[in-house]
Amino acid sequence: VHEAGDDYVLDIDLTSNRPDCLSHIGVAREVAAMEGTRLRLPDAKPKPVAGLTEEFATVEILDTDLCPRYAARVVRGVNIQPSPDWLVKRLEAIGQRPINNVADITNYVLHETGQPLHAFDLAKLEEHRIVIRRAHPSEKLKTLDGVVRELDEQMLVIADASRAVALAGVMGGEDSEISDATEDVLIESAYFNPDSVRRTARLLGMHTEASHRFERGADYANVLRAQERCIALICELAGGTATENAIDVYP
Repeated sequence: VHEAGDDYVLDIDLTSNRPDCLSHIGVAREVAAMEGTRLRLPDAKPKPVAGLTEEFATVEILDTDLCPRYAARVVRGVNIQPSPDWLVKRLEAIGQRPINNVADITNYVLHETGQPLHAFDLAKLEEHRIVIRRAHPSEKLKTLDGVVRELDEQMLVIADASRAVALAGVMGGEDSEISDATEDVLIESAYFNPDSVRRTARLLGMHTEASHRFERGADYANVLRAQERCIALICELAGGTATENAIDVYP
């Protein structure tokens, strides 16, 4: 335990068979079980909401063995700016660098719920399509860290109508990232095959907060709740109007 400003940080060692504790809610659930108390989940109802996600985007999974579930939801009219102090302090206390309000919210909810999320600039997705597929032979993707990655045909990517825009379960792509000009965002929440994520991350020499969790097995049932919590915080801190539903492809 160490102090972080006016708060405290608990540093917990976990074995690889406990991915359920790779989050604040996961640890709180354990404490509640040990102490015989009830777990209290944070509020996760977005306001305001209008329109259906199907009016603004489409989702198609071509490789269901590597991605058994993918949910997308849109928030329109966001205002990208620095995060409020409380959010910055919470992230910095656990070693996370603040970026902007939307990106920071996805990171905050990842650590809170254990579910990795990703925000796309909807306008940068060609035809506003999301296609989950294996990479094409010699396909390249410039990831958010500025590195151009050469992919192989076993790696799973998130693509739009013409090109890969993210490495599934590992890192987003630079071409679809959130910027100060972003107005509409598409929030991804999904389950990816642990072996697939592990292989991709190892071959490319990458290790991220998302891959660390997906490699160990995320929670199928947490996909929509974590996404709704993320959407609610975006509406609260970045403005905008959420769609009423998620496109939840769950074959």
